[in-house]
Amino acid sequence: MILLVLLASILIAAVTIYQYDEQTKEYNEKRFERKEDATKQDIEIELTRRTTFAVNTENLKHIFQNRIYEISQVHKLNITMYNMNGELLKSSKPIAFEKVDEKPLSTEIINELANSSNHRILKDDTREEVNYQSSYTYINDPKFKRIGILELQIAQDNTEQQRELEEFMSRLGFVYVFMFLIAIALAYFLSSYITRSIQTISEKIKETRLNKRNEKITLGSASSEINSLVDAYNNMIDQLEDSAVKLAQSEREQAWREMAKQVAHEIKNPLTPMRLTVQSFERKFNPEDPEIKGKMAEYSETLIQQIDVMSSIASAFSDFAKMPTQRREQLDVIDVVKHALDIFTEDYIEYIPKETKIEANLDKTQLIRIVTNLVKNATQAINIDKNPKIEVQVYSKENNVLIVVSDNGKGISEANKKLIFEPKFTTKTSGMGLGLAMIKNIIEAYNGSISFTSTEEIGTVFTVILPKT
Repeated sequence: MILLVLLASILIAAVTIYQYDEQTKEYNEKRFERKEDATKQDIEIELTRRTTFAVNTENLKHIFQNRIYEISQVHKLNITMYNMNGELLKSSKPIAFEKVDEKPLSTEIINELANSSNHRILKDDTREEVNYQSSYTYINDPKFKRIGILELQIAQDNTEQQRELEEFMSRLGFVYVFMFLIAIALAYFLSSYITRSIQTISEKIKETRLNKRNEKITLGSASSEINSLVDAYNNMIDQLEDSAVKLAQSEREQAWREMAKQVAHEIKNPLTPMRLTVQSFERKFNPEDPEIKGKMAEYSETLIQQIDVMSSIASAFSDFAKMPTQRREQLDVIDVVKHALDIFTEDYIEYIPKETKIEANLDKTQLIRIVTNLVKNATQAINIDKNPKIEVQVYSKENNVLIVVSDNGKGISEANKKLIFEPKFTTKTSGMGLGLAMIKNIIEAYNGSISFTSTEEIGTVFTVILPKT
């Protein structure tokens, strides 16, 4: 409403100015035509009745020697006479004789006048901010023979019309400012009345939640359109409650499925190193080896560690949200990482501890899980035929422990970098893609972080940062 009033005001102002300009222009033309007719009548009377000279081109300046000034003063316009070649004969403007050697009337005007259907042309000119209008016609003798060219020129003074226009526009502006203020007030009250019900609906929609009981909207009086909107909202609330029940049931079922997948994945992790340990023990077992008891103890310790991992998973099966539960203890990270890497028999895995001992308050089982998962992923990413290499570095920085696992494998593509920690995302033909997601949760539970850098066909570097306390 306000915009329409504003646009109407601008449009009416533009039309008014245009109309005033047209009226002023038409008024000036009509006034000039009247003066022109009266002046030509006086000239004709002078030529036919009063003069004693022969009426020809050469005598025009003698016939109107003084009379031209009287006619000019009576009709308040400038009068100039030329011969048929455009040469000046007589003028009521003294300035016209300052350059008598020049031909004041252009050939263009002479030709245009000759080709005009009514033998009359009009020209407009502006000099020193004054608008001049000139007409050109022929001067005829009593026998209608052309003996010269007559120029009548008038200065158009539109000051009065401009003042009237400004006065009218100021009054019109006052009226429209008043109307604009009324439109603002009406728009405010009307919009407040119309949107009151919509505001109520908006507040109810903002309060709508899937996990709680939502109230329906009840309005005392409203338009039919608003009532239709309220009915649609109330129907949506009924459907939302039904959907919430179905969603809760579906989430519980999905949670059990996810828990079963994660438990299966976590049990599979220690089974693989146990299998590798047994195969290595079987391959390298020598009863006559003098260090056989030490090796037996080492193999047994490795198997016991993995069995403990499986035991902790089984214990946490009933509490999926907290799986696996943290059991912090003071431990040597350098030594725990070394034991975690003992299950891997590949020659290209290199352990590089930068310190002899780093003590931290962590869960030993979870730390082993982090290391074994990252190293296992690295072994699956490298190409055995292309000088494979995996490095595991451990060092401390300020109050944090840093574990860096790097490989020269195939790397991670740009498309997969954003998905690498997503549950169930995997680029392998086997596995459920839960490993990195779970160790990320474990690390974040310690207020730590895990990040990586990767370049395709060059390799990947994972960096784990864990607080010591």
